[in-house]
Amino acid sequence: MNNSNPNTDASANVPASSGELVHLYRTMVKIRRCEEAIARLFNDGLVYGTVHLSIGQEAVPAGFCAELRASDYLTTTYRGHGWALAKGVSLDGFIAELFGRETGICRGRGGSMHLCDMRVGLIGASGIVGGGLPLAVGSALAAQVRGVDAVAVADFGDGATNIGTFHESVNLAAAWRLPVIFVCENNLYGEFTPARDTCLLANLADRAAAYGIYGEVVDGNDVEAVRAVAAEAIGRARAGEGPSLIEAKTYRHRGHSRNDPGRYRPQEEVEAWLARDPITLAREKLTRAGAWSDEADLELNQSIESEIARAVEAAQAAPFPLPADVAEYVYREPSEAGSLVYNS
Repeated sequence: MNNSNPNTDASANVPASSGELVHLYRTMVKIRRCEEAIARLFNDGLVYGTVHLSIGQEAVPAGFCAELRASDYLTTTYRGHGWALAKGVSLDGFIAELFGRETGICRGRGGSMHLCDMRVGLIGASGIVGGGLPLAVGSALAAQVRGVDAVAVADFGDGATNIGTFHESVNLAAAWRLPVIFVCENNLYGEFTPARDTCLLANLADRAAAYGIYGEVVDGNDVEAVRAVAAEAIGRARAGEGPSLIEAKTYRHRGHSRNDPGRYRPQEEVEAWLARDPITLAREKLTRAGAWSDEADLELNQSIESEIARAVEAAQAAPFPLPADVAEYVYREPSEAGSLVYNS
């Protein structure tokens, strides 16, 4: 079956209760506050390298990761902070990694674009466009061979659907009916180029038909709709029904990276998408249902800000990796071949 209707409202069939939406909302707010803090910390010279913020796209990782288990696998992109946090990476380890400290989840060796934490199934983020897709396919194959019901999710952007790695990965996963879900976060731009200038398809999920797998478009700013689609795709994968291609249409509120003002985007387009902020939409729905209040919102934001402040303080007090240990914790030791956990 191939369903690429852009007006699909998956949440109409599987509505989340107010309690579930509160949980999703909390996850989105945590991601947003962390991304905003990272922007400030980078400007203060405390976060090294570069950063690619996912502000505006929080509903996609929040909705998908709500349906994943710790034993499930995830690969993401250099814009993957939200996915890492939603999958369960600790805030302390996350912030310390961005600070390049030994207490980071990769002992300060990965940084913003190469987050990895096998303890929660995060195989890794990749600075290479489409770099995580083959890893997700390999992880799904491992789960199939081992006979476990773990699934793999590969998160990537719209630009990745135009490169060979995408097509090779999807084709192999389809041929072998692997338990992998390909999640395209279509924020309408591949770096600075509009997606409409690089692909004639209005819906990238239509590419699923070429490989005989299920494809669906979802409103990537509706966290309940995202979670419903995720539940269906993950359920099919666990049941042995093979892969799916999900296209979540969303928008990044800021430029491609920390030094991009995003002036190539029409102002009316930006304003239209800002009016559909996924956090605002979820908060308004909760408020209408009587399940949220301004007081609850203030308490949540203050709690998250305090948590971030403590994580920043701990990271600043932590040591940098020793230059003499530059080759440690980078490669897997042969003796660990049977383990699923990297050096920690």
